[in-house]
Amino acid sequence: MSQPKIIWSKIDEAPALATYSLFPVVEKFLKEAGVDIEQTDISLAGRVLAAFGLMDDELAKLGELVLKPEANIIKLPNISASVPQLKGCIAELKEKGFDLPDFPENPETEEEKEIAAKYAKCLGSAVNPVLREGNSDRRAAAAVKKFAQKHPHRLKPFDENCQAYVAYMEEGDFYDNEQSLISEKGGNYTIELNGKIVKTIDSVEEKEVISASFMSAKSLKKLLAQSIKDAEVKGLLWSIHLKATMMKVSDPIMFGYAVEEFFKDLFTKYADEFEKLGVNPDMGLGDLLKKLENSDKKEEIEAAIKERILSGEPNIAMVDSDNLITNLHFSNDIIIDASMPPVIREGGKMWNKDGELQECVAVIPDRSYALMYDEILEDCKVNGQFDVTTMGHVSNVGLMAKKAEEYGSHPYTFRVEEDGIVEVKDSEGNVLMSFAVEAGDIWRAYRAKDVAIKDWVRLAHERGKLTGDPVVFWLDSVRAHDANMIKKVVEYLPQYLEKEPIEYHIMAPRLAMRFSLKRTRAGLNTISATGNVLRDYLTDLFPILELGTSAKMMSIVPLLAGGGLFETGAGGSAPKHVEQFLKEGHLRWDSLGEFLALAEALRMIYNKTGDEKVKAVLDALDKANEAYLDNNNAPSRKVGEPDNKASHYYLAKYWAEALAESNPKFAEVAQKLAENEAKIIEELQAVEGKPADIGGYFKPDDAKAEAAMRPSKTFNEIIDAI
Repeated sequence: MSQPKIIWSKIDEAPALATYSLFPVVEKFLKEAGVDIEQTDISLAGRVLAAFGLMDDELAKLGELVLKPEANIIKLPNISASVPQLKGCIAELKEKGFDLPDFPENPETEEEKEIAAKYAKCLGSAVNPVLREGNSDRRAAAAVKKFAQKHPHRLKPFDENCQAYVAYMEEGDFYDNEQSLISEKGGNYTIELNGKIVKTIDSVEEKEVISASFMSAKSLKKLLAQSIKDAEVKGLLWSIHLKATMMKVSDPIMFGYAVEEFFKDLFTKYADEFEKLGVNPDMGLGDLLKKLENSDKKEEIEAAIKERILSGEPNIAMVDSDNLITNLHFSNDIIIDASMPPVIREGGKMWNKDGELQECVAVIPDRSYALMYDEILEDCKVNGQFDVTTMGHVSNVGLMAKKAEEYGSHPYTFRVEEDGIVEVKDSEGNVLMSFAVEAGDIWRAYRAKDVAIKDWVRLAHERGKLTGDPVVFWLDSVRAHDANMIKKVVEYLPQYLEKEPIEYHIMAPRLAMRFSLKRTRAGLNTISATGNVLRDYLTDLFPILELGTSAKMMSIVPLLAGGGLFETGAGGSAPKHVEQFLKEGHLRWDSLGEFLALAEALRMIYNKTGDEKVKAVLDALDKANEAYLDNNNAPSRKVGEPDNKASHYYLAKYWAEALAESNPKFAEVAQKLAENEAKIIEELQAVEGKPADIGGYFKPDDAKAEAAMRPSKTFNEIIDAI
């Protein structure tokens, strides 16, 4: 039998930096279990280079591995790149000497279109659909939840008569226009606009759920205009919340409409100049400002932009108040699952231009997702802020296998170029769905394969059986897509209920949120069973409120082929962590998610092999993780206090101490780590407060990054000698 192997993904930003410090520790301890571990580069830079044949396509290799029973992958959070991020990565790689073409914003020639197609594969959620050949089981470990209740983070109270609210479309959104079917025959379906094929839905299977919808540009612009005016009248902060990284086609278009609407006078007055400069509002205000470098009206336009931001008509939410970086500068700065939980955490407020918290109107155009955020905000306005010390836990079983409901399914999403009819036809040319659309509308299709839905229902039942907690399927019978998903649940769930009854409910998202919040406030746990997008949103929302961060959540993906994918939390705050590290040498990323994922990866190996060496290392790691939490060794946010590097020392210390109980070899390691604690911490903190040079943001220089993340000679010598 071959030696078991764990694949550790080499990715981006803060978790990538943390790996330089953590991986050498993990590698040495796993040798004692007879387990190999190796890194595989699926970073944004790696994907870009692979797209142009400049390195092996490691993502494609992992895509083949997840279809095999031996797959055991620890996947850290990677950049889901927006266009500005992709352009930044390309520029850095070119500076490093890689022969790459520029990103063509408006491809015209065949060569430019071919280049754009290659880069498009690197945008958005390029990694997750390839690796997620299973559904998601995401929850907080009992020790993590217990720690959060013992050491609660602060949630700000809601003011009496709080005016904050969620603004969403009452008509014309994806929710309103949705159509859906359960396929009766397979084959390739076509999406046609006025008889011309725009997209092809490949390899449709029998019993697959195929859905489609569109968002009216006119209705969206109406909402944007109304919400801006309302914010001005009521003295509220205006903000928009989208996911232009994952939903890389639909949400950048919505973002562009928001940029145009908020800066309407600017886009009207300088229309000719913007056309000459090639300004694309979908790229945000930041890209516009870059293009002004080529304009003789640069100072005039910059002054007009600044005047609009400072006018307070209305105030706009800030990403960086000190530098007047707004909610509309960069689409990748307004990731809804990272931006809406803080609105709840801060009492219905966001930061304004003066660096102060202000009650806001949160614009979430599509009701498919807006209603549940509206419900939790309104609940807090009535019932007050949550009590972290007593609140229950909302875990999640998410449908995502086989690219189910893939983030707005960007492969089938487009901006409508002309008024007319969009039709979905089967392989024989029969019209299955038809939509009357106008130029500028956003059209999309999405799908969920029957095998993925069956497994999702099975996993939801399994979690309900194991925990005794009620399972709530967040499905809205009024939505065409959800109505078909309900049919599937009703068909597949009874076979499990006959053997093991559980409490379950099927509720629309608003009612599901209401039900879950009532239980949460009573200290009771609930399992949310959701589609792919709500999975993503809820597994940031509840952990940020309950635990202070979603990075401490376990995300276990039992792969359909029998292997396992273990994801390590969210990377939404990773850019700010890197910014601080480069400036001050302090990395506040918490690797607890990696610690927990590693334990689950080892647990899977032990469950399959029964190898006692693996069990010994696993049991010791479980004890180390508990000690890490009990002793509150998470990285501090402040420079000069223990950071991520120190947290890896403490994990190694506790892990060695636990292993020493049965392994004399590690008794010596534990003794050395304990005796040298003061010296190691002193060496780790000697670099604090000084700029760190890692030789690149998207593709760091390995030697420089390792030197920056392993500054303790004493700690390194102890680990390397194992």
